[in-house]
Amino acid sequence: MHVQEFVAELRRERAVAILRTDRAEAGAPALEAAVRGGFRCLEVTLGTVDALSLIEAFAHREDLILGAGTVLTVPQARDCVAAGARFLVSPVVDVDVIAVAAELGVAVIPGAHTPGEMLAAHRAGAPLVKLFPAPTDLPGYVRQVLGPLPFLKIVPTAGVDADNARQVLEAGAWAVGCVSCLFPPDVLQAGGFDIVETRARALITAARSADLS
Repeated sequence: MHVQEFVAELRRERAVAILRTDRAEAGAPALEAAVRGGFRCLEVTLGTVDALSLIEAFAHREDLILGAGTVLTVPQARDCVAAGARFLVSPVVDVDVIAVAAELGVAVIPGAHTPGEMLAAHRAGAPLVKLFPAPTDLPGYVRQVLGPLPFLKIVPTAGVDADNARQVLEAGAWAVGCVSCLFPPDVLQAGGFDIVETRARALITAARSADLS
């Protein structure tokens, strides 16, 4: 999958399930629950136990698109792509990570908060930017940034839930990332994967109800 193909596919899917957990036994069942709930784009953060193994295991499935999160170094980026990641996400703008993603032919989504940081990421070659951390008024912030910078493809990954996903997308976000609203630590600890599936369905329903015209 080429970079622009991924960008277009992410727009169609509208939402990414982002897993971060320190419980080894929860990783695969949590991702499976998200898939049953309708997610096709999955991101496994490198803070997750056995992250590369999880990426490798799920990347073999043709119906899914796997990515790696919290990628902070060039070696990490290379390891993730070798494991099957087709997109890389970082909490910060790192030009070396952006450059190696281009070299490896995968999309990169660096984290930025201010308009200046987002523009710097775009100019460095990032096709998408992750809005992080979340502002208080998430839809309003996205709308205000895109006013003077309409070419940015913003993907908020904090502060998104089933109650505001539609509003965030209609404000102009390219897609949304779902972290704790989908994978609450206490739910994973209790093995409540049926709850994860229910949350996934609600999030996907909200995202796909957005009018993107």
